[in-house]
Amino acid sequence: MGKNSNFYPVILAGGRGTRFWPLSRRKHAKQLLALDGKQTMIQQTVARLTPLAGARRFWVVTNEDSRPAILKQLPALPKSQVLAEPVGRNSAPAIGLAAFLLLREHPDAVIGMFPSDHVIADKQAYAATIARGVEIAAAGENIVVLGIRPTRPETGYGYIEAGGAAGNSQPAATAALRVRRFTEKPDVEKAAAFVAAGNYFWNSGMFLWSAHTLGNALREHLPKTAAVLEEIAAAWGRRAFARSFRRLYPKCENISIDYAVLEPRSAKGEHAGNIFCLPADFGWNDLGSWTALHEHRTAKSNPANGNVIWSSEIFVLNAHGNYVHAPGKFVATVGVKDIVVVETEDALLITTRQHAQDVGKVVKHLDEKKMHRLT
Repeated sequence: MGKNSNFYPVILAGGRGTRFWPLSRRKHAKQLLALDGKQTMIQQTVARLTPLAGARRFWVVTNEDSRPAILKQLPALPKSQVLAEPVGRNSAPAIGLAAFLLLREHPDAVIGMFPSDHVIADKQAYAATIARGVEIAAAGENIVVLGIRPTRPETGYGYIEAGGAAGNSQPAATAALRVRRFTEKPDVEKAAAFVAAGNYFWNSGMFLWSAHTLGNALREHLPKTAAVLEEIAAAWGRRAFARSFRRLYPKCENISIDYAVLEPRSAKGEHAGNIFCLPADFGWNDLGSWTALHEHRTAKSNPANGNVIWSSEIFVLNAHGNYVHAPGKFVATVGVKDIVVVETEDALLITTRQHAQDVGKVVKHLDEKKMHRLT
């Protein structure tokens, strides 16, 4: 798969990964951890996109806590293109700033927006899907979203309702589909109905659009924030940029790109919205919790009795379906089932796989109590 000279991947890496506490912390968040192999999550993200774009075309939007580690982990990327938000403002301002910066330097740029912490099994199929999306995004005022075929009625994901095929140039299984609407995190009954319907996809959070298309969409649907971002971008390449970024960026609205652009754009109608879904079959997992990581590692390596244990030595007796992270320790699991134990130097998490989604509430508690040494 060859490189496209107009393709610019933008990686959003500002999250704290609170559901992976106590391993994930402010200065070493989830995307900076090696949860699936030797490379960290953000290193894997860059590596699978590198066949499509050279290192100098990558942009990363992160925070001040994570930027030093990202620069260390990704030394080939230009330092100036690893931007640290002075305050978090969600995905719309983050990707919007990248769009307005690229519009000034590369007006024909096609932007890919990618979370920094996903797992992809089939990298060749992934690259082919991205390349197809770049073609569609470059062809007009089009927005492309990668939709994951749902395997269960998951309530933690947003859903894409797809309509008719956009054209006949691709096989039916991989054709771009027009998007009717987006639905955020439905209840289990609605999610089950979506899966049964057959024309709904999980929203992967991966989008493609030209810088021109995204800039215009932000000017239309988020005009105040768009004006702020354009003012920041106007200072790019000058000493004033860092000062303008710190002063102006907090004025941006705190809103996701889904709510800011995709939902109002889809409300125009299936054909007028020009939003296209590319069904993705490349083995996607967003590793949203310790439970999701356990499921991923179990499917990948099929460990005995479903126990995933990171330790120096283990003893297992009548134990099933557990996830234990205690590097350098001897771990004995006896008569326990479906638990999660994660130990670090200063903290110990004990929960069940069923309740692992609630781990973020621990971090909220620590923030409220100002116990910052633990976050």
